[in-house]
Amino acid sequence: MNQSFDSNNPVPRPQARPLDARLARRLVEPLESTRATPNHLTTLRLVLGLSAAAFLAHGGLAWANLGAFVFAFSNFVDHTDGELARLSGASSRFGHWYDLISDALIHTLLFAALGYGLRAGVLGDWAVLMGVIAGAAVAFIFWLHMHMESALGKADASLPAARYFEIEDVLYLFPLVTLFQIRTPFLIAAVIGAPIFAIWLGWYFMQLRRRG
Repeated sequence: MNQSFDSNNPVPRPQARPLDARLARRLVEPLESTRATPNHLTTLRLVLGLSAAAFLAHGGLAWANLGAFVFAFSNFVDHTDGELARLSGASSRFGHWYDLISDALIHTLLFAALGYGLRAGVLGDWAVLMGVIAGAAVAFIFWLHMHMESALGKADASLPAARYFEIEDVLYLFPLVTLFQIRTPFLIAAVIGAPIFAIWLGWYFMQLRRRG
């Protein structure tokens, strides 16, 4: 269930399904009667995400652009496994955790690879450390979100959304970071913003627990 966020009430309310989830459902409908499984699509998402991190770690602008677009595509593919699971009734606890762990791994490595690729720039070796810190904060965010789903249920643990878009959809804009050559400012923003978001998510979780 997708949900939105009321600033006067931190408890989510029902919301329309995101556009990318709707498109993903249309695309996987032909797979419902095949031998394809949600875990196959999760594996495809994992391979794409790891490839994106490898491209970003290369450091060159052309490789970074390729990595950014592959990463954005992998984020879309991330919706397909859940949609196929719902269509085919093939949901499983293993598949759920495989999906979440893949998400955490990809996003953590993305920032670490981004920092590694920028180590020859103005930030020097600090870029590597900043990437690791941002990646670690993202890993914590995914761990906390998994804990929220376990404690509250997937519906109640959903993050804030607005109409047909979720907060995580901002990741589709990542190719703009490389196209406009603002990787360094983005990394600086990430090393500050990711820990702040992690703290906010912890507060949000406590609010949901109190109201539950």
